[in-house]
Amino acid sequence: MRYSGFKILKEALSGHKGWTPAWRDPDPKPQYDIIIIGGGGHGLATAYYLARQFHQCNVAVLEKGWIGGGNVGRNTTIIRSNYLLDGNEPFYEFSLKLWEGLEQDLNYNAMVSQRGILNLIHSDAQRDAFMRRGNGMILHGADAELLSADQVRREYPFLNFDNARFPIKGGLAQRRGGTVRHDAVAWGYARGADSHGVDILQNCEVTGFRIENGKCLGVDTSRGFIGAGKVGVAVAGNSSRIMAQAGMRLPIESHVLQAFVSEGLKPVLPGVITFGAGHFYCSQSDKGGLVFGGDIDGYNSYAQRGNLPVIEDVAEGGMALFPGLGRVRLLRMWGGVMDMSMDGSPIIDRTHIDGLYFNGGWCYGGFKATPASGWCFAHLLATDTPHAVAKAYRFDRFRRGRMIDEKGMGAQPNLH
Repeated sequence: MRYSGFKILKEALSGHKGWTPAWRDPDPKPQYDIIIIGGGGHGLATAYYLARQFHQCNVAVLEKGWIGGGNVGRNTTIIRSNYLLDGNEPFYEFSLKLWEGLEQDLNYNAMVSQRGILNLIHSDAQRDAFMRRGNGMILHGADAELLSADQVRREYPFLNFDNARFPIKGGLAQRRGGTVRHDAVAWGYARGADSHGVDILQNCEVTGFRIENGKCLGVDTSRGFIGAGKVGVAVAGNSSRIMAQAGMRLPIESHVLQAFVSEGLKPVLPGVITFGAGHFYCSQSDKGGLVFGGDIDGYNSYAQRGNLPVIEDVAEGGMALFPGLGRVRLLRMWGGVMDMSMDGSPIIDRTHIDGLYFNGGWCYGGFKATPASGWCFAHLLATDTPHAVAKAYRFDRFRRGRMIDEKGMGAQPNLH
């Protein structure tokens, strides 16, 4: 079924009896050419691009729960490509370009809103760093604009510009950044993959790998053994647990990251803003709630919930930047499980086991990377060669000393 304004009008006049399920609920086949473990944004995008771009339609996506129940539905919905390093900026710019055409490609309203993102500047040294970042973005074909304090004040007059500790001296803006409805991304990719013949198997938990003579032959699941020519793993914060079943130890730690939504407000925040003197980022949803977050909780966890100290830390950062938040009530909060790599950048690579491939280590950048991650992982699975913009995302970069340390934090996942 193709969605359109005419279809909506037709169904409205006929009692909405013609709508069909967005995707099928099939039984597993005994064998697939490719299995994707993980029914989140990255796994579904991989399956979609495998079918659409590389004509690999004998594909299954295995999800232990339901579509949209993991990190893809537990984030702050921000998209951007304001990175600095050569290993990252081309990849995220490729992703942002895919976001810009996503709704037309999927024939699905993902609520892509390029309302812009602004990283605030609070010191002279930070201005120098952001000028370098902006120039790096422009050299890679992205957009970047350095704003003065007066320009920021005209767009965001309610911010605390004269804070004695954190005065606002300007900002780095990327006008093409913004937000996307996270659930709609999962549903749109699921519908798109299904329409190309991909089987989406929910409530199908992987319990082990069948590996013989160094080759992965398939996976054992809660719904029986499923054979595969190739197996791709894209399970975010559960990466270490899944890959341990194949005897692999990853350079990844899992941490919980909390996010928050306020009560609904009238339009007050035109774009996405980030606090340059602390880890706080905020946007306003179409329902009116302020969506914001900050640091990970800092301890290893597989739980989709956090603790009160980080709530206090995030609230303090918000109040320092935006004092009016003190009058707003918190509506709800949740947690996602982040797969934090040693250098803060992801991994898209083959493993030493023939037929087993891995996609993970996304840290804070997983949602914004969804389209490019899926495209590049599909490229790797279909051709056995890395995509041009993902060549730096290999396992052996840690051994070769080719780390992509975007934030300059070193090998400490809890700081990324």
